[in-house]
Amino acid sequence: MDIGSEISRRMRLALKKTKFKRRLFFILSDLVLISVSLFLAFWLRFEGRIPLEYFPGIYHYLLAALILKLSILALFGIYNLSWGMFGLRDAVRLFLAWIVFSTSFMAMVMSTRSLLSYPFFPRGVLVADVILDLSFLCGLRISKRFIKEIILKKNGQLKNIKRVLIVGAGEAGVGVCKEMLHNPRSDYQPVGFIDDESAKRGLTIQGVPVLGDRQKIPELLKKTQIHEILIAIPSASSKEIRGIVDIIRNAGQKPEVKILPSLLDLFGGNITLPKIEDIQIEDLLGRAQVEIDYKLIRKSIEGKRLLVTGAGGSIGSELVKNCLKFNPEKIMALDIDETELFSLENMLCSLDSRLLKIVADIKDEAKINKILKKYSPEVIIHAAAYKHVPVLEEFPEEAIKNNVLGTRILGEYALLFGVDKFINISTDKAINPTSVMGASKRTAEEMLRLLNCKGKTKFISVRFGNVLGSRGSVIPLFKEQIKRGGPVTVTHPDMKRYFMTTLEAVLLILEAGAIGQGGETFVLDMGEPVRIDDLAREMIRLSGKEPDADIPIIYTGIRPGEKLFEELIGVEEGSEPTSYQKIFKAKSSKYRDESSLLKYINNLIEVSQNNGSREEMISLLKKIVPTYKPLA
Repeated sequence: MDIGSEISRRMRLALKKTKFKRRLFFILSDLVLISVSLFLAFWLRFEGRIPLEYFPGIYHYLLAALILKLSILALFGIYNLSWGMFGLRDAVRLFLAWIVFSTSFMAMVMSTRSLLSYPFFPRGVLVADVILDLSFLCGLRISKRFIKEIILKKNGQLKNIKRVLIVGAGEAGVGVCKEMLHNPRSDYQPVGFIDDESAKRGLTIQGVPVLGDRQKIPELLKKTQIHEILIAIPSASSKEIRGIVDIIRNAGQKPEVKILPSLLDLFGGNITLPKIEDIQIEDLLGRAQVEIDYKLIRKSIEGKRLLVTGAGGSIGSELVKNCLKFNPEKIMALDIDETELFSLENMLCSLDSRLLKIVADIKDEAKINKILKKYSPEVIIHAAAYKHVPVLEEFPEEAIKNNVLGTRILGEYALLFGVDKFINISTDKAINPTSVMGASKRTAEEMLRLLNCKGKTKFISVRFGNVLGSRGSVIPLFKEQIKRGGPVTVTHPDMKRYFMTTLEAVLLILEAGAIGQGGETFVLDMGEPVRIDDLAREMIRLSGKEPDADIPIIYTGIRPGEKLFEELIGVEEGSEPTSYQKIFKAKSSKYRDESSLLKYINNLIEVSQNNGSREEMISLLKKIVPTYKPLA
């Protein structure tokens, strides 16, 4: 016997049994309610003393009413509705059924009036009956939700109910409050709103009062039992969120603090309970309202064939995920790591026919030739790179092979096969580099700028800093160290870095790529740099611990190739704004001799392939990138 089939059969039987019991319960209940309704209508009309001459008619019409009304209720599917999830649409359906059976019943009574051998029903009885019918039938069906959501939940008598204070009485806050109140699976009970807009104070929204501005939070935490505070302001900046979190933290109480996603994260989605998240360091550092021209991005992607290299990485996977939203014809997701491609497919939770996985090394010239010839991509987004600064200081030849040679192979075949756009993902470490990694990425930028003049392909570079939570970055490292109980290791108390959320970075990359006409290096505005020491301390506090007291912080010293501060524009460059928020264009103050630059790049690749010395590679990198000043 197939065990799976037997389990499925038993589940179907159990479901049928449950449905039968529910239908039988409601049919019997309706029999009683319709009967009570008719007798009560007479009782009210005659003030508790029903004349005996009406009783033969009552019994006859009751039988007719039961048959007619139950039939119409069944016809409208009222007996298929869930008791615990009876909602507005179900109430509308019941109301329509009520109109039909009330009209039909009254028409039947009026049409048989001349045939009666007993007194005709008073009109007041008929009116009272139809009103009582609707009240009883609807009341029964909303009773379960009313008891659970209004009485038990409000009084805290249900297990696991969380009393929530909602910060933000705008559209998002009201929407999530409505979900909490009316979703039968909700275990939240909103106790009040906090909003800084004075006009909203004292109002009641969805039956929940607006209790004051954010300064009122400490007082409410002392006076009222609050399990969670939900920040429901998707447009709030990271600075504003930090201010709210500081008020909560300084109140001395320790409720859970949760948050709704930013406007970027809500792109294409509604506000629902599953979108409520624990507050993360990303919310305190990288969250900002950014105007994205989605129409421009869609125009550059829709119906086109895209190749994304490094598709399994943090940036690459987010690029693939978001590009799919803009309806491309095909996305080729290329990565050397087959495990990352497998994870990418699982993350997307679908076997999307537009997604094609390709396991390949960008340094494999024959394979890249074959791929571009076979699939003819119209846009290449090049996110494959080696990025770990200290490791690449130890193995400079690998940085050059991957970041320079791999990029050249991709770029040259993009030219050969007439790719329309080639978008190169660069880094702030390419500016006044002190590391091999930074110098190799700047070399790739220069090389693509030269290739831009060779054919119709438009080569564009996009430069930005660290991505919050990306693989191998400092945030996952700190999380793991905090989980182990410390210590948390910081290289230097004054070290600063720029941070940006993965989604923001990806959408700005796509926007910059869309406006690029070839030869540009775009710089993303990263906001203010963040002290890594402050980052570590904030992450410890978010875990419910205190830095230095519960979790020690130790300083390990700057590693090879690292700088205390990163830059986005070089000393030899200027910048000019574009018409798009947070996107600037770097402009070189002087032009390099193309022939000598190409000679140095070719020599650099040759030395790296022939296991040349570190000194030779550093010397050639200095010639290609005059601002490169190695720290060691």
